[in-house]
Amino acid sequence: MVIRKDYSQLRRYYHIGTGNYHAGTARLYTDLGLLGCDEEIGQDLTELFNYLTGYSPPPSYRKILAAPYTLKQSLLNKIEREIKIHHDGHPAHIQMKMNALEDHDIVKALYKATQAGVKVELIVRDTCRFRPGIPGLSESGSVVSIVGRFLEHARISYFLNGGDEEYFIGSADLMQRNLMMRVEVLAPVESPALRQELRLILDVQLGDKHNAWDMRSDGTYERRIPTEDDKSLNCQETLIGVVERRLEAAKKHREKRMREKLMYHFKQRLKNNNQDSA
Repeated sequence: MVIRKDYSQLRRYYHIGTGNYHAGTARLYTDLGLLGCDEEIGQDLTELFNYLTGYSPPPSYRKILAAPYTLKQSLLNKIEREIKIHHDGHPAHIQMKMNALEDHDIVKALYKATQAGVKVELIVRDTCRFRPGIPGLSESGSVVSIVGRFLEHARISYFLNGGDEEYFIGSADLMQRNLMMRVEVLAPVESPALRQELRLILDVQLGDKHNAWDMRSDGTYERRIPTEDDKSLNCQETLIGVVERRLEAAKKHREKRMREKLMYHFKQRLKNNNQDSA
């Protein structure tokens, strides 16, 4: 975080990332970062740094979810909220992308959600203690692992929330050490354009037919095999294509317009791929 005087007032600028500031891993890992100056998030981060470097009590935050005090319980509350929404007869949906899922309480809450019928889609690269497809327990759940050219390292959490959607990115995996024994931060992504970016990542990875491995109910994995006439790219190549087109568009000062076209283009491709699979 950087605090500077802009014209007549102080403004807080911050960057919240899903990875480390490391030049070596930057060439191998896929990560996400949020650069912003939202006043409430800035106040939250100021209080967090004051807590880390001084004697202030553990704060309660306006927008961020921070371990070890508010993050885990906040996620449990959001999962429970989706269950209630589903019981009330409304669509409920949870999507999470992470490196590892092993926290007992989070896993138990996700089982409770799928047992109630909530759709739970997980993208977990490594350790995962949630098993999908178990009759009477996790039939509405799925787990996908993406293994490709780059090491998937980003963390995204999505909650449908009765139509008032919530997106978060941050540093924490859903592990006991991250949730209870470290300082970690998840921050909300509120910009519609940035939410589109996260939606594209989730949809493309969940629909991947090349680099995706589906977990079975017994904990083993089965690789998705594309058909011979499948011309789709793997998810990482698809997202590389998005970046390359955006860079080209930026040179011509048409980035905003091109972003909208790209989103439409890749949504149509994803829709067509899903129809072909059906």
